[in-house]
Amino acid sequence: MKILITGGSGFVGSNLARFLLDQGHQVKAVGRSEPPHRFDPENYQFIAADTTQKGQWQEELADADAVVNLTGASIFKRWTEKYKKQIYDSRVLTTRNIVEALPTDANPILCSASGAGYYGSRGDDVLTEEERAGSDFLARVSIDWEKEALCAAAKGARVAIMRFGVVLGQNGGAMAKLIPAYKMFVGGPLGDGKQWFPWLHLYDLLAAIVFVLEHVEISGPLNFCAPNPVRNRELAQALGEVLSRPAFMPAPAFMIRLAMGEFGDVFLGSQRTVPDKLIHHGFSFRYPEIRGAIEAVVKG
Repeated sequence: MKILITGGSGFVGSNLARFLLDQGHQVKAVGRSEPPHRFDPENYQFIAADTTQKGQWQEELADADAVVNLTGASIFKRWTEKYKKQIYDSRVLTTRNIVEALPTDANPILCSASGAGYYGSRGDDVLTEEERAGSDFLARVSIDWEKEALCAAAKGARVAIMRFGVVLGQNGGAMAKLIPAYKMFVGGPLGDGKQWFPWLHLYDLLAAIVFVLEHVEISGPLNFCAPNPVRNRELAQALGEVLSRPAFMPAPAFMIRLAMGEFGDVFLGSQRTVPDKLIHHGFSFRYPEIRGAIEAVVKG
């Protein structure tokens, strides 16, 4: 397949490019800056562009069999009003530009990212893909983000919405921030640690994207998360055990909010998401349990 990745220079995007190349696909990646690891030039092309703006990069959608839309400014940063606009625009405007440029006669596939934040903070509620959206900032971003992607269906595209949990992988993502804290003996639960933590190992995320591309019957929203969500304190305990470090240094909720502002609620929110649709369609997870996933990341 000819696959275009927007957000192709990010942590997930660059790993997805390598994963697809290894399976024999042709990959074009669009991003602001080229990833540090070069790929096979015969099957890979990188295009530098700001995808929130219309431009020549949109011409690359003309012959793509599939588009995987991963663009989005990191949420792991203190939120000012200016940065919140960047979070929103990087997702919504990029997706709008992708849909605008999709051909109407080629029946492409659009796999567009979203997040478990779509549901808002929901305590102990079990969240399948049929649950309602939340109302906080990330939920509102996700609603508009998904709405733009679903417009591609009117052009004949098969649209899958990937609601990502927190991605666990080597050399990037959440683990790049968590592991150093534990190695310095300052790791532990956040807040009371009772909040549910939706997570997914990077390998399973990449494999699930390919699974969706290959199964024509799959469309609509999908929870991209492991089948066994854990509470934050269980994550802390597993990470501490794998790293042979204590995990008893809790960060009180008021301190998190004081230090991080509104962004702190991302760490304190609770999403008990389950991947009902992926399981229903027969996807098999390599890392269904948090301990095995962390061991794979830490020990490589």
